[in-house]
Amino acid sequence: MNATELSFGIVILLQFSIGVSVNLFLLLFYIHMVSTTHKLSSSDLILAHLALANTITLLSRGIPETMSAWGMRNFLNDVGCKILIYFYRVARGLSICTVCLLSVFQAITISPSTFRWSGVKAKLPKFILPSCVLSWILNMLIDFDILMYTSGPQNSSSARIILDLKYCSRVSVSAETTLVIAVVPSLRDLFFVGLMSVASGYMVFVLQRHHRQVQHLHGPSHSPRMMPEVRAAKRVIALATLYVLLYGRQSLMLSALLSIKEKSPLLVNSHLVFILTFSVISPFLIIHSDRRMRAFWKRESPVPNVDPF
Repeated sequence: MNATELSFGIVILLQFSIGVSVNLFLLLFYIHMVSTTHKLSSSDLILAHLALANTITLLSRGIPETMSAWGMRNFLNDVGCKILIYFYRVARGLSICTVCLLSVFQAITISPSTFRWSGVKAKLPKFILPSCVLSWILNMLIDFDILMYTSGPQNSSSARIILDLKYCSRVSVSAETTLVIAVVPSLRDLFFVGLMSVASGYMVFVLQRHHRQVQHLHGPSHSPRMMPEVRAAKRVIALATLYVLLYGRQSLMLSALLSIKEKSPLLVNSHLVFILTFSVISPFLIIHSDRRMRAFWKRESPVPNVDPF
């Protein structure tokens, strides 16, 4: 193992260890909240679902990437590859669906309390859990092809190999099948990224209007206490922006890798490192924005029925 491979192995191991630890902390925190308050707010439920998706992503992709980075080969058979890659792809889809759901939920929450929005706001919490369940069903169906066209490591010179992950291989039977497999998940991603971007843009517009109104009422020399909804919206915008930026980088990098005949190991390793970045960074944004978690770190009891932001 040379210095580049060693550095990559250390980075992947740190990403995996930190990401799993922080996301598990979030899940345990929300379980603790349920045991003490016997309920979760709508935003808590969405964030818990995001932490679960992040944990599955890190376990299903982080473990084999870490083992491969440290020189292990052929440690998975066909069944193991199918299960791990399938869970990774489903969890990746869950992440984008959950961030989109969080963005739409917060955009509706901070929208003006007009007659039209009042009815939507009142009914919105009832749709959170069904939306999470629907996202599981949707992504499990979209990524079902993984179970058919993924196998253990094979000879990379095989004509049926379209993706070689060192520890697993992706095979295809025809050009038409490959095209469908590539298009359907891309359409899903573009739809949810687009909806997420629209919701985030709307929140930015509402926050700017709110800022102008506050400045008009209080004057430029005063700094009134920020409303909980405003703080929550800013954190959601940060999460959505992080996801969109990383998604754009991943799409461009993947396109470059597929178009290059002789792939640079440094370029491939950089792409693999960024794949897990959102799952590692997003829980820190959630923890930073939640007052109850700061109190939890100080060994204080979380205050029930208090807005987490």
